[in-house]
Amino acid sequence: MSRLSPPSPADTIVLAETFRLLGDPTRLRILFFCLDAPRSVGDIAQSLELSQPLVSHHLRLLRGARLVRGHRQARQVFYELADKHVSGMLADMAHHVAEEHADE
Repeated sequence: MSRLSPPSPADTIVLAETFRLLGDPTRLRILFFCLDAPRSVGDIAQSLELSQPLVSHHLRLLRGARLVRGHRQARQVFYELADKHVSGMLADMAHHVAEEHADE
């Protein structure tokens, strides 16, 4: 694996904000729910037992951080993870946490 150069000061600020957004359990649940397939706001709300306004609020923040993207189909917007970097990071961290619990 090649060595990654440290991010610029501006990129460090963006990264810190991204990690702050990921520190919310509801946002993480939404991201994991959208990991396998695009999901509508209503489907996310119903499946995760959250209100639609709350889901919309979190999706707006996640979209602003470029962690999800939405695609309109008729009257609904379907959300999916923005790219393989986001899905890979989530999967890697979930495996990391699972390994820690397996060692206990």
